[in-house]
Amino acid sequence: MDNIRFILVMAMLMISYMLWESWQIDYGPKPQAIVSDTPLVAGGNEIASSANPVQTEGSQPADAASARIITVKTDVFALEIDPEGGTLRNLDLLQYPHEKENTYVNKAYKLIGMQAPEKDLSPIRLFDSNPDNLFLAQSGLVASGDSASVPDHHAQFDSEKSSYQLREGQDALSVPLTWTNQQGLRITKTFTFKRGSYAVDVTHKVSNQSDKPWTGRQYNQLLRVEHSDKSGNNFIRTYSGGVVYTQKDKYQKVKYDDMVDSNLDVATQGGWSAFIQHYFASAWIPPADQENHFYTKALNEGRFVIGSYSQDVSVQPANDGIFNAQIFVGPKIQPMMEAVAPGLELTVDYSWLTIVAKPIYWMLNQIYDYVGNWGIAILGVTFFIKALFFKLSKASFQSMAKMRKIQPKLKELQERYPDDRQKFNTEMMAMYKKEKVNPLGGCLPMLVQIPVFISLYWVLIETVELRQAPFMLWIQDLSAQDPFYLLPIVYGITMKIQQSLNPAPIDPLQAQVMKMFPIVFTVFFLFFPSGLVVYWICNNSLSIIQQWYITKHVLEGDSHAH
Repeated sequence: MDNIRFILVMAMLMISYMLWESWQIDYGPKPQAIVSDTPLVAGGNEIASSANPVQTEGSQPADAASARIITVKTDVFALEIDPEGGTLRNLDLLQYPHEKENTYVNKAYKLIGMQAPEKDLSPIRLFDSNPDNLFLAQSGLVASGDSASVPDHHAQFDSEKSSYQLREGQDALSVPLTWTNQQGLRITKTFTFKRGSYAVDVTHKVSNQSDKPWTGRQYNQLLRVEHSDKSGNNFIRTYSGGVVYTQKDKYQKVKYDDMVDSNLDVATQGGWSAFIQHYFASAWIPPADQENHFYTKALNEGRFVIGSYSQDVSVQPANDGIFNAQIFVGPKIQPMMEAVAPGLELTVDYSWLTIVAKPIYWMLNQIYDYVGNWGIAILGVTFFIKALFFKLSKASFQSMAKMRKIQPKLKELQERYPDDRQKFNTEMMAMYKKEKVNPLGGCLPMLVQIPVFISLYWVLIETVELRQAPFMLWIQDLSAQDPFYLLPIVYGITMKIQQSLNPAPIDPLQAQVMKMFPIVFTVFFLFFPSGLVVYWICNNSLSIIQQWYITKHVLEGDSHAH
């Protein structure tokens, strides 16, 4: 097998692998869980929260408008808190719009006398009370034994105000909700929002003014229907579903189908549970110093629950008990997530190549911190990777240069033995030995580099910092495809030039097939994020320069030697 054919075939296989991994989501009909909303028994105790996270008879539907809904606005959030259960809903990420304007595209449409398509500039909504996109964050308390009942996510809380806003100069905002009963229990549920933070502190304070001890536990859960990224690139698919992190198994995906098949039931020290999607995550994080029990449940009407509950805590009469938790709702920015909880940054899913991808992400961040442009940071990473593999690439290009040198002799052999394939192969191997050419010399170095290329692909696909990040000129969103398709065309040209520097296949049919590769790859890249295409253009350009120099050096050096 000649080197150029091997390299291009491996490149095609690499891109096919990327697409295959991206399409691991099953887009066919999902099996529906037919589950009654009966209590889920875990360890002999009924956990009403995980059993019944949906509205029961007599309770208010999740999407019903209510004059008592509490609105909260910070510098990063705009959300609602439903007094029924203190449920978080309709949460918008103010710094992350669905789309962004591109003045170059607008000018291009204006130039041809057409109206540019309208952009959806509204912020991304994660928690949503709309039944079609239902996604809620629920929490509450469950009494144990004969202790007095306490508020779960169906109980009605009271609030002093219906609107809260983080003011200028204010670093934190607290939203307290209260609940009392006739037995002397007072529960204060407090949400604490911090400036610039996507992590919200949630506490349940149990004030026991009764004459009996109270024992119970806290639960936190996420309820949602299956997420589908309808606005995403059809060629780019990333994991969307449940995730849990435990001491034993670390990061573990829990797909929707897995929830249908069986309920998760695991206890661990610390840990967290989450629903994740492309670029964004929502995770409940109980205290790391306590044992927590994680669960999932598939409900009817395509609803899924993932969450955790704490161990029992006893509160003596005339005493207070505090239950703490955090909820993270926002973009999957790894340094920020690392500071919130161990392993939370793993929601940025690099598949099985995390060990290679994380250093690449670190390098991308380091370069960005210096230059302040993610596009230039991609170019910097490309230069670094080319330098890292310079020796391997040099060996590969030298081998291809030698193959190019003996190409005329191979052509003569083919013409001499047109009908004797076995004789042709024997003579060809003898020529390789005589000329000291290794036909696989250009292949093995490429094999070593492929995991790095795939890892870089996942970094560029998964990094939320690249979402709507401008590069230069008309490339105003490195996570979106080129609006004018110029970058893929430039990529195809660089691939054609690189192909011309390599020896062509002896077989005419193979040669014709190879000529089609730049066209095929250009079509592929029409739909790829522009940041990824920028990388490949830079990589190809550097390879062309390196390959041209080595080819010229080898051929001219050998001719001078003779």
